[in-house]
Amino acid sequence: MTDREEQGAAPAWIRTVPAAAWEGDLAALRDACRDPATGEVDHILLVHSLHPAGLAAHLGVYRTAMTGTKGLPKVDRELVALVVSRINECHY
Repeated sequence: MTDREEQGAAPAWIRTVPAAAWEGDLAALRDACRDPATGEVDHILLVHSLHPAGLAAHLGVYRTAMTGTKGLPKVDRELVALVVSRINECHY
C-alpha cells in the first residue's frame, strides 16, 4: 500500500478520448504520442486528449527536457525522471 492509499487518497480519474477515436488536431499528434515499444498512447498523454493544445505543449516540454541539456546524457536524464517518478509514487 502506498502512502497516498494509507492517507485515503483516491487516484485521479480524468475522462479521455481513446486514441483510436482521435480526430483533427488530436489525430495529427497521435504518432508523436505512441510508445515505440507497444504502439499504444501512454495514459499520461491520454489525459490531455480533451485539450489538444495542452497535449502539444506536454510533448514540447518532454522533448525539451529529454534533448535540451547537452551536458547531461539522455540515460542520466531518464534516470532523474525515474527517481522523481518513484519519489512521487508514480506507477509508470
